[in-house]
Amino acid sequence: MELQTTGVSIASVVLFAPLVGLIPLLFFGRLSDQQVRISTLITTLVTFGFSLLMLGSFDSADGGMQLEHIEEWIPGLGIYYHVGVDGISIWLVMLTTLIMPIAVLASWTSITERLRLYHGFLLMLETAMLGVFLSLDLFMFYIFWEISLVPMYFMIGIWGSKDKTNFFGREMEARIYAAVKFFLYTMAGSILMLLAILWLGNNAGTFDVTLISQMLRDGTLLLDTDTERLLFLGFFLAFAIKVPIWPLHSWLPDAHVQAPTAGSIILAGVLLKLGTYGLVRFNLDFFPNAAIDFAPYIAALAVIGILYGAWVSYAQTDVKKLVAYSSVSHLGFVVLGIFALNSTGVQGAVLQMVNHGISTGGLFLLVGMLYERRHTKAMNAFGGIWKVMPIYSGFALVITLSSMGLPGLNGFVGEFTILLGSANSEVISIWYTVLATIGVILAAVYMLYMFNNVFMGSVDKEENQELEDLSWRRNWYELSALIPLVILAFVIGLYPTVFFELMDGAVSNLVSHFDATLIAGR
Repeated sequence: MELQTTGVSIASVVLFAPLVGLIPLLFFGRLSDQQVRISTLITTLVTFGFSLLMLGSFDSADGGMQLEHIEEWIPGLGIYYHVGVDGISIWLVMLTTLIMPIAVLASWTSITERLRLYHGFLLMLETAMLGVFLSLDLFMFYIFWEISLVPMYFMIGIWGSKDKTNFFGREMEARIYAAVKFFLYTMAGSILMLLAILWLGNNAGTFDVTLISQMLRDGTLLLDTDTERLLFLGFFLAFAIKVPIWPLHSWLPDAHVQAPTAGSIILAGVLLKLGTYGLVRFNLDFFPNAAIDFAPYIAALAVIGILYGAWVSYAQTDVKKLVAYSSVSHLGFVVLGIFALNSTGVQGAVLQMVNHGISTGGLFLLVGMLYERRHTKAMNAFGGIWKVMPIYSGFALVITLSSMGLPGLNGFVGEFTILLGSANSEVISIWYTVLATIGVILAAVYMLYMFNNVFMGSVDKEENQELEDLSWRRNWYELSALIPLVILAFVIGLYPTVFFELMDGAVSNLVSHFDATLIAGR
């Protein structure tokens, strides 16, 4: 099988637009710090504009890959430059291009050192993440997957917090420890995925995702049971670490707490979704029999993560660490929906990937704003913030309720759809749904606990009495970052059909693997 080359598509434009923004950072030596910020913001906004054009060109009636760009790259090895989107990946591309200008705005005054390098890493990271979602060649996918580690490693290691930690009796900077831990965890998981990719490419004669999928479906490429399970686990481990799925989550709280605000926003908003996207794109599509076999066990890990993340979140006294552990719980829902192996569960999981990016990204943005004013993340350092920062607190209330899953906001739709999918699953027990529902209740408990301690009550601390509220005149960049997230929380919560309609065809194609006959035969 061979691919036919095509002309340039909007997908390639979106992919490489951030790299164009590197040109002024690299070659215009006289740019001031403010000009560096403005240049990067314009680049990310233009990239978002191109992604809107891509969304406008997308045909919701077509469940296959669209807007593809194919060029020969290393044809002797079956490697092509191949990018495109379907109804699943297009929403993650949109999420990425939305989060990046918000990350730039979140760094507007908080990052003051090595601005060119910092903003260069932001743009490099955007292209790497877009490359993961757009790549339709396993070789390309792996390159972008690995490249995404580098900017985040340096963002945490250079611009992270100034805290100290004890490592086997030796004091070291906590940001260095967190950066190295993040890098090593993810790199270790990627090794087995690389071996699985090489096996597939060698035996299929191509690394193209669409061709391999077709060959596996029509029997041109046959996998025996043991081989399919091993390949499934090779991909799964890499993605499980990135999500992260309990008990592979220990790198995440350290990375979140030590990262600069923009780093936490990108990490929660997009980077973790590289893992959940990989589970959908490869584990479900390439290895359906193994997915059926492993689904009950992976769903069990997801439910443990939901409950563990919620319980540990409630025990936190550091606001940022509470939000970090909440990601373990929220993404447990996403994994549960994916391994329900039905259309409802997978659609809910894809939507919840977007919802988590909006809600948890928003929470990290809010925590960063408060940290810039008080230079502490300790929950007991606050109290009564609503009285001194009412506008800020109003935004915080909406984002908090969104994260809790209040009906009418985005979080509810995703979680409800996932629970509905898991309840009707042919491969996992109804008890997983019951336990996950307890996780929904616990989420309300720890989020309200945090909100009550930070925002309600009297202003007992003198340092909190003069905190500056949000305003267009003094901090327009903060409002500009928050408003789109709040609008989307309402739009998705009230009009989710728009999002489901676009992904319906792609999800239906994916879960056609898992018809009742196949499941009954396992």
